[in-house]
Amino acid sequence: MSKVITYSAIGLMSGTSMDGLDIAHCNFKFDAGDWTFEIKETLTVEYPSSLFEKLSLSTQLSGLELSILDIDLGKWMGEQTSMFINEHNINIDFIASHGHTVFHQPKNGLTLQIGNGQEIISACNITVINDFRSRDVSLKGQGAPLVPIGDQLLFDEYEACLNLGGFANISYQQNNQRVAFDISPANIILNMLSKQLGRPYDDQGHLARQGCVDTDLLNKMNELEYYQNSHPKSLGYEWVENEILPIISNSKISIIDKVSTCTEHIANEISKCLPIGNTLLTGGGAYNKFLIERIRLQAPKDCTLNIPHHSIIDFKEALIFSFLGVLRIRNEVNSLSSVTGAEKDSCGGTIYIK
Repeated sequence: MSKVITYSAIGLMSGTSMDGLDIAHCNFKFDAGDWTFEIKETLTVEYPSSLFEKLSLSTQLSGLELSILDIDLGKWMGEQTSMFINEHNINIDFIASHGHTVFHQPKNGLTLQIGNGQEIISACNITVINDFRSRDVSLKGQGAPLVPIGDQLLFDEYEACLNLGGFANISYQQNNQRVAFDISPANIILNMLSKQLGRPYDDQGHLARQGCVDTDLLNKMNELEYYQNSHPKSLGYEWVENEILPIISNSKISIIDKVSTCTEHIANEISKCLPIGNTLLTGGGAYNKFLIERIRLQAPKDCTLNIPHHSIIDFKEALIFSFLGVLRIRNEVNSLSSVTGAEKDSCGGTIYIK
């Protein structure tokens, strides 16, 4: 009879949509070859305004400024996590941190997530695991997405898992192996446009619902080369900055019509990628009722979008990064070459021992 093994960990997630730092305390149990999980306490902490501004400009900083930001962010993340641990009187095995992505250029062998691990461990005095992407990139993979191993082992009752965060990404089984890829930008562009209208984001899609879709802008975005490429493939802020933003900026339509057109673009691209069966829908975009309506209208007839409890919607990525930490501690595969295109499966993550 196999031994039941349990783990308790905190996952930290800082996404490209800049909503804040997600902190999730999660428990995992391995029993007879199967994994189960429980999300316990959770919290999302907004960035202080000074840190938010620096993160927003991080791609433009000098090497020295970026190094200082790495330390400052790690220190702040550590302080927030320490307060979270003390408030809930939590005993955990380790902290697993995604970090905040600044550069993601797998073609150049580069991916950079800041949030210094030494600073986190100094603040919390608990083992820390971070830098989950670099190993896969060194093996000529995309370094992303990494969540699909968690989809496969923790959410196998669904045919697919769709996440609507800064970017929309999906994972599913195909020919007995997991495949996954970034579909399109999502909240990263909707939030940018909403802020121009004095809103932090398009709450429930109210702005998009009021606007009109501009066919010319929609076609230009739909025709971008990325959408013609086969997976594995992934997106980063640089792609948005170089490919999407110039097209949006050059359009002379109103901001609210741009929100509506970008929402339609996102729905177009997502609907093309949905498989038949039940799809789990998570991420902040799951609260965008108008976007979900547009996806459902265009999705395949036998595709069902399932929206779970808010703890899964909001903290699934933090949950799975804590699970990637479990797999790293066990020295088991946590990055799938079928997903990233790497030379082989790998076990990524830098461990800082307390």
